Amino acid sequence: MGRPQEGESKLSDKKQYRLGSSEAVSAPGIVRWAINGAHFEKDRPAMIDVISETWGVPPEAAMALVMQQVPYTIEDEAVVFSYGQD
Repeated sequence: MGRPQEGESKLSDKKQYRLGSSEAVSAPGIVRWAINGAHFEKDRPAMIDVISETWGVPPEAAMALVMQQVPYTIEDEAVVFSYGQD
């Protein structure tokens, strides 16, 4: 593929994550709960673990989500966000 030429854009290294819901788990509800819990520094690692382990998201992406460093949307009961380098 090579390096981008002048005027071309480099492809993004961002990955999109889709956290789905089930009958037992409401992804939007769990994410809102984790964001709220992450306001308490001592609870932050547990909130990151919940997101990471429940949906198999890398811990650094889960941290960005619960710390509100990346925007997310809700699509059909799924939480969708992107994380990575531009």
